[in-house]
Amino acid sequence: MLTPKIIFENENVVVLNKPAGLLVHSHIGSIDKTLVDWLIKKYPTIKKVGEPRGEELRSGIVHRLDKDTSGVMIVAKNQPTYAFLKKQFASGDSARGYERRPGKAYRALVYGNVKEDQGIINRPIGRSRNDPRRRVAGPKASSNLREALTYYKVLERFDLGDERYSYVEAYPKTGRTHQVRVHLTSIGKPVLCDALYAPGKVCPLGLTRHALHAYSLEIELPQLGYKKFEAPVPDDMARALEQLRSLC
Repeated sequence: MLTPKIIFENENVVVLNKPAGLLVHSHIGSIDKTLVDWLIKKYPTIKKVGEPRGEELRSGIVHRLDKDTSGVMIVAKNQPTYAFLKKQFASGDSARGYERRPGKAYRALVYGNVKEDQGIINRPIGRSRNDPRRRVAGPKASSNLREALTYYKVLERFDLGDERYSYVEAYPKTGRTHQVRVHLTSIGKPVLCDALYAPGKVCPLGLTRHALHAYSLEIELPQLGYKKFEAPVPDDMARALEQLRSLC
């Protein structure tokens, strides 16, 4: 089983660096071990922490990362802390209330040259009409659109002649499903190797999953105030970056 690394832990929370490839919850047909399985084994009492959601065990989960997204996650160990953290994440339901939302930063390698050094993507997101797994930014969505806001800045650009890539940091200010992936796709710069949002594109640099990493999380903790946690860029993305730098 893929094993998360503990970044910080006390009696109320555990902050983890989730590896790429590890599901948070199981889904129909899945036989892989999940982050929830790991949590319950390590902290048996966490099983009942959270809100009832059918047969799904919440196990202190207040936010998620996609299976192939690596990086920082925070998990509540008890019900009062769960409510305390959940309220902060819920504040990002509206782009107008994002100031109270936990600060999240993602690192991503994307196809193409992002021309602006920094920018704002303010495009509502809904479910795709053609593929229920996908989300779409704009009127092509089949379901009710929900406002979504992402800031970004370019960290590096790589021009290899016929191939161009950018290394960006993205700051989602709302909490929509696949938000960073969808918003980057909406400006024509999908995440490298994203099979869902960049199907058919060549997956370069030895990568075997989409190149997206939850780099940092700043959030208020009970009795401790605001704390910021970081997870270093994982080896696969670090190797890809070094390869790009060596080619430029």
